[in-house]
Amino acid sequence: MNPFHRRRIANAAMASALFGVFALSLAACGDASNTSNTSNTDTSAPQSSTVGEVIDDTVLSTRIKSALMANPQINSYDFKLATRNGDVLLSGFVDSQAQINLAMDTVRAVDGVKSVQNNMTIKTGSPTVGNKVDDGITTARVKAALLADTGIRSLDIRVVTRVGTVQLSGFVNNQAQMDRAMQLASGVQGVLEVSNEMQIKQ
Repeated sequence: MNPFHRRRIANAAMASALFGVFALSLAACGDASNTSNTSNTDTSAPQSSTVGEVIDDTVLSTRIKSALMANPQINSYDFKLATRNGDVLLSGFVDSQAQINLAMDTVRAVDGVKSVQNNMTIKTGSPTVGNKVDDGITTARVKAALLADTGIRSLDIRVVTRVGTVQLSGFVNNQAQMDRAMQLASGVQGVLEVSNEMQIKQ
């Protein structure tokens, strides 16, 4: 067989293989579309974010964190941040009302922010070094408990602890997820109180 014929056979085989891959891709897309249409019939399910919205929220969160860090009057490490479709949820234990006001003003000024919700708590008392160590351990235990429960999207929930009080914040799918997170956190060793600053996705 001459080289020309061998090349034609090879090209035909490659075209056939590519057509097969293309056909499988179309079938997978069809299945995904059918699955999506079926799930949309459940009106109680929360609206899911598109890939574009997730990327936009990630970019917006980065802008907000940069704005908070750029202001020397703000202790940015005290703030927990959650963003969904341009709505921002600020939580955490902060030093004063002045810090809350300054943070809210700073976040509102960031391009892309539609609204800001204040779920921050003003610190009371001065924790000891031992308290800080214990709080770090408690936070790790709560995160581990949330992560171990397959019914909870633990990455949606922010956890911070101060002198045994655990604050849960972030955007969650539904009330059942919120209640389960509260139940799990309350049962963790070292937790004295759980503050619910979570919000259901709209």
